[in-house]
Amino acid sequence: MRTSHYFEFEDVVTGGVRESVKHQRKMLEERGIEYTVEPDLDADVLHLNLMGPRSIYYAKRAKRRDVPVVIHTHVTAEDFGDSFRFTNLLAKPLRPYLETAYSLGDALVCPSEYNRELIETYSDAKTTVISNGVDREKLEGFETLTEEYRKRYDLTPPVVFLVGHVIKRKGLREFVETARRMPELDFVWFGPLDLSLKGRETTKLIEESPDNCTFTGFVDDIRGAYAAGDIFFFPTHEENEGIALLEAMSTGTPVVVRDIDTFAWLEDGHDCLKSDGTFDEQLARLTDETVRERLGENALQTSEQFSLSNTADQLHSLYTGLT
Repeated sequence: MRTSHYFEFEDVVTGGVRESVKHQRKMLEERGIEYTVEPDLDADVLHLNLMGPRSIYYAKRAKRRDVPVVIHTHVTAEDFGDSFRFTNLLAKPLRPYLETAYSLGDALVCPSEYNRELIETYSDAKTTVISNGVDREKLEGFETLTEEYRKRYDLTPPVVFLVGHVIKRKGLREFVETARRMPELDFVWFGPLDLSLKGRETTKLIEESPDNCTFTGFVDDIRGAYAAGDIFFFPTHEENEGIALLEAMSTGTPVVVRDIDTFAWLEDGHDCLKSDGTFDEQLARLTDETVRERLGENALQTSEQFSLSNTADQLHSLYTGLT
């Protein structure tokens, strides 16, 4: 079997979509599936990861040639807003564009049940849930970086942290305001700032954050983020899945999340703490090391279902069923 595994705008797109594509290609390699990263209609399957105009062009050609088209539904209008400058303006027209694009797929790969529920309002194409997965090998040895990264950013445990692009949708205001109300804890957000791409409100939140709230910018070794942090705080308003959340859980870190449909698979009080309002009480509970250890161990166990070996089997089965 040979797959054309194409990621349009690969040179410029970062964040969770880019990580998902890396994971998919690692899955293909683990299952011995040959692939090219170019759009190639001589392949057995055309797998598209971002539906730009070139992807739509090749999807249409593939259908005319009876080449199965697999499309990853990384992007929805719902999670596009409150990201970067002008994304709110683009979110409304994005919906009909994606409805047309996703309808070209013979199979749509959704990273979560929540994403599938959304996508089924976009298109009648067949949907399959396959998690983006978590690459445990990427995080091996993270524990050795604890002292280095805490010293680098002057952090005192227990450290409350988040990993990813600093954008409003991921709960930036809640992250900053919670830090302001809890000056006894250090809050740190590891990830690219890209202030030139941010709106005025986002920039103001970052620049006027309290002294106990640190924004690191790009981190050269992401393992350092998980080494330095003790409590993963993810107050995101909208998410298709959340690779950083899975990574935190796979390191045995307790997590605090917003109580939204995306995280219905997490059990409050068992492998996470949830809130639909302020998060002070949940974070305060996790200052107790015993509570952190219990929830962290349960989070680790839950995360095992998202290992790349499991998701690789699912992707292989999808391909096989189409060819």
